[in-house]
Amino acid sequence: MAVKQDIPMEQPDLGPRRSVAFIGSECYPFVKTGGLGDVMYALPKALAKLNLDVKVILPRYKCIPQKYQEKMEYRGSFYMDLCADGKQYYVGIMEYQEDGVVYDFIDNDEFFSWGDPYTNLIDDIPKFCYFGKAALAALNYLDWTPDIVHCHDWQAALVPLYLRTCFSDTNVGRAIAVLTIHNLRFQGVYDRKTIQYWSGLPDYVFNKDCMIQNWLDANMLKGGITYSNKVTTVSNTYAWEIQTEEYGEGLEEHLRYHNNKVLGIVNGIDTDIWNPATDKLLASKYDAESAIKNKKANKKALQESLGLDVDDNKMVIGLISRLTNQKGLDLVNDVIPGIMDGNTQVVVLGTGDAQYEDTFRYYEDKYKGSFCAYIAYNENVAHNIYAGCDALLVPSRFEPCGLTQLISMRYGAVPIVRETGGLKDTVQPYNAFENTGNGFTFDRYESGLLYDAINRAKTLYFENRVYWDDMVVRDMNKDVSWEQSAKQYKDMYVELTPRY
Repeated sequence: MAVKQDIPMEQPDLGPRRSVAFIGSECYPFVKTGGLGDVMYALPKALAKLNLDVKVILPRYKCIPQKYQEKMEYRGSFYMDLCADGKQYYVGIMEYQEDGVVYDFIDNDEFFSWGDPYTNLIDDIPKFCYFGKAALAALNYLDWTPDIVHCHDWQAALVPLYLRTCFSDTNVGRAIAVLTIHNLRFQGVYDRKTIQYWSGLPDYVFNKDCMIQNWLDANMLKGGITYSNKVTTVSNTYAWEIQTEEYGEGLEEHLRYHNNKVLGIVNGIDTDIWNPATDKLLASKYDAESAIKNKKANKKALQESLGLDVDDNKMVIGLISRLTNQKGLDLVNDVIPGIMDGNTQVVVLGTGDAQYEDTFRYYEDKYKGSFCAYIAYNENVAHNIYAGCDALLVPSRFEPCGLTQLISMRYGAVPIVRETGGLKDTVQPYNAFENTGNGFTFDRYESGLLYDAINRAKTLYFENRVYWDDMVVRDMNKDVSWEQSAKQYKDMYVELTPRY
């Protein structure tokens, strides 16, 4: 009788293994105010699939939903010296695991008992001085020594300085420091004496080449850039832009000095959450094959739910954004009267500055049935706009990466964007002669150029629907997942930590 043998299946070679500790101030689904929360969630998950050992360290804010708080396990606690006078503070560690990623929450009621993650600089400076140091102390306490400590934005920017000063003689002090800048506008600039007191950092880091700005202030992000082994930004173009006066937010010279360690890696999106083929919030699910047919049902549902005239022949243009200056809304304001021609409908979703909220409400009143201002943030409505609109506007003044244009392509809504930061890296301009590209773009920050880009999109939509539909399918087939970006991060980690 033949004996059946179990032949072991060959495991794919995922390459070298490294351990990485992510340190940042927010992470979906626990707490999220913007793109940083998305990255802190999706990137560790993608890295865990690439044979990396990943731990994410976050503050345990009171606003984290109860269902997650209840599942956290207590891992220990200790007291830590924090301030220049040696004042001690409690550090508790609560752990939560999901999708191959370990989340450690730093527990301290004195700093994190507020409802929101960010309050004001006076409170936030001590809070994040404490958090950066507590995160490293927790790694030592847990005896978990990462190869890489990857910190994010100014809230965690003191971590590289702590690593090379207070923690230099400990296990965690051997780690390589990577700092990612998600938005250079926010830097953690405050009075030097306050930051020096709360951080307890030595005198020698408070000089003009490291922490000091304008003689009297200290800049946490600037110090982090100085002491990091690598500084990454969330797109290639933004890595170059922040070294110019226009986008450098006062740090352009400092970044040019450190430019040999600046690297841009574009963000992806979580393609499990953003997937029109499985999205339960849509009137009609679809993929690249069925998009042209099924998007019509979503368009009709969108028009009905938002009080627009139900008409498949109209072009629907969406805008999903924080309503702030950065997002190019002054340009949008300038062009709306010109684009409301009876064949076009506009849907705006978001909250922000009162001037923009009021302006869009005024347009809704003026162009009843053709303009909708949904002044709130509603996840369900966002999904339905991506699925139901024909084009999506992202005319930002600056955009480190931008996620809306990636989601819009995934849902077959053609992006109309300004060529800046991640928008330039991810949207290839339409070429009418070759029928290539996946969106419409303009370069200088001028309302006339935005108007021109919208009109080029409308011309193609109304006069050559076959080519428009080709672009919809191209967009939906474009890889906007984290997979490629995670591989680039892993390559960078391996390069920074050679094993001989």
